[in-house]
Amino acid sequence: MCLAVPARVLEISGDAAVVELGGVRREISVMLLESVSAGDWVIVHAGFAIEKLSEEEAERTLALFREIAGTNEIH
Repeated sequence: MCLAVPARVLEISGDAAVVELGGVRREISVMLLESVSAGDWVIVHAGFAIEKLSEEEAERTLALFREIAGTNEIH
């Protein structure tokens, strides 16, 4: 089973980016996508951004994760 999660891009440096999800910051690779900017939402799988998505879609997905988990800890 694979899990990919939406995360907001905070910083970009070449093919690397710092993203945040639920208060956790992590460095990932954005080498698989064209034109990623700070403020964008991306889907992260295994340390790579694999797709850009809208803020609305990211929020809907995170809400579903919270519902499944029965918690409000995923932001």
